Amino acid sequence: MTYDGPILDNHFHLNKNGRFLDAARDFQRVGGTDVVLVHCPDFSKPPETLDGHRTAYSGTVEMAEQVRKEIGLGVRVVLGPHPAAFAHQFERWVSEDEESGEERATTNYRHSIDAALEFINEGKAHAIGEVGRPHWPVSERVLELSNLLLDETMHLAAQEGLPLQLHVEGESEETYPDLAQRAIKQGMDLVKLVRHYAPPDVSLQSTHGLTPSVLIGKGAIEKVMSTFKQSSHGFFLETDYMDDLRRPGAVLGPKTVPRRTQQLIDAGLPEDVLWNTHQDLAQRVYGE
Repeated sequence: MTYDGPILDNHFHLNKNGRFLDAARDFQRVGGTDVVLVHCPDFSKPPETLDGHRTAYSGTVEMAEQVRKEIGLGVRVVLGPHPAAFAHQFERWVSEDEESGEERATTNYRHSIDAALEFINEGKAHAIGEVGRPHWPVSERVLELSNLLLDETMHLAAQEGLPLQLHVEGESEETYPDLAQRAIKQGMDLVKLVRHYAPPDVSLQSTHGLTPSVLIGKGAIEKVMSTFKQSSHGFFLETDYMDDLRRPGAVLGPKTVPRRTQQLIDAGLPEDVLWNTHQDLAQRVYGE
């Protein structure tokens, strides 16, 4: 059986100095129809002001419009402060001045959220992300503040009815329950809390009601197939494609989600489950 329905990659980066439109064409050539384009900051010099965040986000919004017009893909846009940017700025600014550095880093994070909201309210973006906490060892204070700011962002998302894409630590059994508890405390709809780079166990027992966005790499198909019947409401597939000419294909290449979708069909995944993955769940989480 050949799957010929919609195909969404739920976490896709593009870079005007990378392959850019050629990467989008590669995705389309193998059946891809839609991407969730996630803002990727310049880690060498992340923005330090509200206007700086606006300028950086406008570049991602412009790329989305080019992909729509020139390639014909559906594009949803996710804007927000990558947790690595906050952690690195915090460490640098605190080393220069401990008291003012901490305030400067948290203020800059809040400015980055404010700027993302402006684009969402203008109809140019659909969600906040990728936000969360570092996935490598950091100081207790960085982790404490990362969780505080994550709670703030969840509260805002609950008030505004917005989805969040999360970037958090990896294979800890505590991650999903901790995120669910935080989100419930802030009044957030768990369906709209999307865990990027999620493990392939999509059962409710694992996800605690969040929406997993599965990094569909080697070995993931088997786990999805053994757990999808226990899912609470479905799952996304993603590549976390980086569009970095120094690392071609990192993390996974742009053709991966369409190819894995057909492999899931071949493995016996019902077509209606994939329609949910690629269309119905996206509309439920992000809107049209």
